[in-house]
Amino acid sequence: MSLVPEIDYGTPASRAEKMVTLTIDGNEITVPEGTSIMRASMEAGIQVPKLCATDMVDAFGSCRLCLVEIEGRNGTPASCTTPVAPGLVVHTQTSRLKTIRKGVMELYISDHPLDCLTCAANGDCELQDMAGAVGLRDVRYGYEGDNHVKVRSNGETNARWMPKDESNPYFTYDPSKCIVCSRCVRACEEVQGTFALTIEGRGFDSRVSPGMHEHFIDSECVSCGACVQACPTATLTEKSVIAIGQPEHSLVTTCAYCGVGCSFKAEMRGEELVRMVPWKDGQANRGHSCVKGRFAYGYSTHRDRILNPMVREKISDPWREVTWEEAYAHVAAEFRRIQYQYGRDSIGGITSSRCTNEETYLVQKLIRAGFGNNNVDTCARVCHSPTGYGLGQAFGTSAGTQNFDSVEHTDVVIVIGANPTDGHPVFASRLKKRLRQGAKLIVIDPRRTELVSSPHIKASHHLPLKPGTNVAVVTALAHVIVTEGLYDEKFIRERCDWSEFEDWASFVAEPRHSPEAIEPFSGVPAEELRGAARLFATGGNGSIYYGLGVTEHSQGSTTVMAIANLAMATGNIGRPGVGVNPLRGQNNVQGSCDMGSFPHELPGYRHISDDATRDIFEKLWGVKLNNEPGLRIPNMLDAAVEGTFKGIYIQGEDILQSDPDTKHVSAGLAAMECVVVQDLFLNETANYAHVFLPGSTFLEKDGTFTNAERRINRVRRVMTPKNGYADWEVTQNLAQAMGLNWNYTHPSEIMDEIAATTPSFALVSYDYLEKVGSVQWPCNEKNPQGSPIMHINGFVRGKGKFIRTEYVATDEKTGPRFPLLLTTGRILSQYNVGAQTRRTENVVWHEEDRLEIHPHDAENRGIRDGDWVRLASRAGETTLRALVTDRVAPGVVYTTFHHPTTQANVITTDFSDWATNCPEYKVTAVQISPSNGPSDWQIEYDELARQSRRISGKLEAAE
Repeated sequence: MSLVPEIDYGTPASRAEKMVTLTIDGNEITVPEGTSIMRASMEAGIQVPKLCATDMVDAFGSCRLCLVEIEGRNGTPASCTTPVAPGLVVHTQTSRLKTIRKGVMELYISDHPLDCLTCAANGDCELQDMAGAVGLRDVRYGYEGDNHVKVRSNGETNARWMPKDESNPYFTYDPSKCIVCSRCVRACEEVQGTFALTIEGRGFDSRVSPGMHEHFIDSECVSCGACVQACPTATLTEKSVIAIGQPEHSLVTTCAYCGVGCSFKAEMRGEELVRMVPWKDGQANRGHSCVKGRFAYGYSTHRDRILNPMVREKISDPWREVTWEEAYAHVAAEFRRIQYQYGRDSIGGITSSRCTNEETYLVQKLIRAGFGNNNVDTCARVCHSPTGYGLGQAFGTSAGTQNFDSVEHTDVVIVIGANPTDGHPVFASRLKKRLRQGAKLIVIDPRRTELVSSPHIKASHHLPLKPGTNVAVVTALAHVIVTEGLYDEKFIRERCDWSEFEDWASFVAEPRHSPEAIEPFSGVPAEELRGAARLFATGGNGSIYYGLGVTEHSQGSTTVMAIANLAMATGNIGRPGVGVNPLRGQNNVQGSCDMGSFPHELPGYRHISDDATRDIFEKLWGVKLNNEPGLRIPNMLDAAVEGTFKGIYIQGEDILQSDPDTKHVSAGLAAMECVVVQDLFLNETANYAHVFLPGSTFLEKDGTFTNAERRINRVRRVMTPKNGYADWEVTQNLAQAMGLNWNYTHPSEIMDEIAATTPSFALVSYDYLEKVGSVQWPCNEKNPQGSPIMHINGFVRGKGKFIRTEYVATDEKTGPRFPLLLTTGRILSQYNVGAQTRRTENVVWHEEDRLEIHPHDAENRGIRDGDWVRLASRAGETTLRALVTDRVAPGVVYTTFHHPTTQANVITTDFSDWATNCPEYKVTAVQISPSNGPSDWQIEYDELARQSRRISGKLEAAE
């Protein structure tokens, strides 16, 4: 094995269609117009020396190493900033160029530490490489005099020397090794879009500075790693490389955090992971990353990982370690006993949106073929099931319409109910780049998110709606478009049902849907809303990106349909730069839905009652399938409390922390007789488990994830599972213990079965993915190359369907006892319930959940920033510290749910979406008051958690 090779072409590729032919070093080369001479040379295999150039950022032309000679032109222009032209004759290596380059390198080396043998970048240093490339053998200027290298110079303190900044937990900044190429500054600006770095000083006093001469940890740096990746020396270096050394082999795999699905090179020494480097050929991330994917993989080797199976008779007992065989036999016996005693439908299971497609497929297969029922659900239902229902009704398919590259062609973007800079940061960076190029932005969100106003970006319109009024606001946008005649009649007549459009248009045109009519209860100024509607309808390519702030409402499905209506009415479907795009929260939310994780659907979104679909699986699996839909998670918990549901198999999901109405969840789990949890850690749900099966990380398994753009990406095993088995093997072994004849030897065989039974995956195989890298479903005979853009020549369902979207206020209402509205979300450094990121250095940025409250509401309650407050609703109460900020409007409070000590979902209610039971996390009536300590629930829960984590034979740490 070796390191996955990547070519740095020096400057970005040109997108021009016109081609230009020139001659470089006697070779005739044809490239797109606008290509730099440096890139044209590299594409021909001719490497021009460079230091300030890299193809992730625009040309800069400062290092003066990449000079060339052009016949008929004076001087020695920089090849990175000089575009090709027809008939040019270029020379990259002449005696004149050699002399200049050596002189330039001498100047660099004269002010650089000569510690190459002990430097962490030894073997991976471009300065070192270029010194060799230009033939540097001596430095005529010596190493004395003014410098940035030595602590003391001429016996006195050297004012130009700066100590190494090790404040960031993941990388170091050593100013003495900086050559001021500005690559890190440009990467922060052009790739990430944070503008956290700058060059301070002039001339010889120039140096890279985070913020206003701050430490990295105190600056606006978001630790995405773009600067580290861009640095050509050891100035910015991963601490893991310093500790372990340079990697010696790598494999391309897929990040296991959010739904962007970034591709990374896992760079290794033996079976030790040295670093994760974003892969430039990754079609979702295009070589960029965020702090989680780039650095937060330490949980995979954290001491809290459970590596041996455990069982206990009662949840009050300590855990007892057993062999895998004992664990499988125990689970199989218990599930058989429960079904014999309480009936076939008394057990079920939950699939994971963090596991692979293949593992998810096997869990739903185990439940249907092994348990004999359809009691299967997934955490995807508690976040994006309204997407599946709403888009399925309008377009005929249950997924987003575009690839992420599409954002580069958009002119007007609506971001509604999503905070991409925190939840989907790599996509956010691509969006911000397009906004800096001139695209317009409309943000619909109760909070003033970073996208509303950040460096070089300002939303044209921010509609700060009151939580729960999504449907009214989106319908009001449609009202303006219809009543002002801004809809695309040609598109609608050709692609949609005209009579349904007329019915819908008459509905939205009613005066009760006007911006003025909804302003009193939505809180959105009518003129601002009208301006947003006009901009979206007339501004060119219009795209809509939405998140859980749309779906996690009692009218989540209705809002998704309203968004689809808006896109169809303006003709923004079926080409690059437009579309309806759900931003999925977890790495395989899309895949878990695709794989049949819902109680009413088999893989490929086909209803369980369809005889022909069941016949396909019955013949392949050799069993008779139940044609009745099973129980969703809330129904399972209800049935458990009632005494009819007694056993559950939960793979990679922490429903006690992530699902709403925590007290109801805990009551349901406590009523069961056999709760089986398969996970990396003893999570919160494991407090109520009777069997714990250790899970494996994404680094320890082969498989595939499907991201938010329907892209099927390979996950590749880079190390042996520390627990002994990949998750798919654990499920297969459990199935065998229950009498099923499963004999898969590799996940590729599972994917072959998926392809054989699921039309949208028909041509997907590991061999095909190795050939093309990744593919977006549907991938079948009709679409052999996959489908980056959906609905190009027509909708999957035939004609696009306009649907009336009547606004119905949520039953969760404010009043004298609970006058404020709570909404929840995520923060950049943490992920979901925090089980992974809380076990990394990311806690430096977010060590606790905080409650955002407006200064007006805080002052009325005598609350100051940092005070402990009591957060209470009809469902329960908890305590946490306040963060006083005007990012939230008066009457609205906000918190995250990453830390179990907060238990934010104790507060949320059991209200849910009318079509899918997706919980209404985003609207909870609450009251805030000063607090002196934890709530009774927190005290009781802390004691329960401590008791439930006892393992026989292992000493507990002293207090």
